[in-house]
Amino acid sequence: MHVVAFIIALAIFVFGFWLFALAFTVTAWQLPIFLAGILCVSLALAVPAHLLRD
Repeated sequence: MHVVAFIIALAIFVFGFWLFALAFTVTAWQLPIFLAGILCVSLALAVPAHLLRD
């Protein structure tokens, strides 16, 4: 379970950084894309904090 949660959190974390980069390359919807990146990174940090605590 710990490995699966880590892989999911890492994938969400990397996706969040990809959204950060995407927000600077598009010509419209920069703010919603950037905010989605912030939410993804926040979620990726919350997953281990809540699922992996013992």
